[in-house]
Amino acid sequence: MAPTRTCVGCRESSSKGGLLRIVHSADGGVQLDPDGTAPGRGAYVHRRAACLEAAGAEGVLARALRTGLGPDELGRLRDQMRTGAL
Repeated sequence: MAPTRTCVGCRESSSKGGLLRIVHSADGGVQLDPDGTAPGRGAYVHRRAACLEAAGAEGVLARALRTGLGPDELGRLRDQMRTGAL
């Protein structure tokens, strides 16, 4: 059975491979982790802009990553997701 994770944006469970991991690394940066292997605290969202927006707007993503997440960082993640720069 494939591992499942919960999207912090919509709260739906999906297979780990169907979600995109966002990681808060030891150096304090927040970045997309398309392989799901980067070290650091992670949170999962569907590969849909609506899920990232919901997670960012409600502050859920910042709480899940245990860090502050400013509008600039959220915008950068949004742009990377939109342009497919994974």
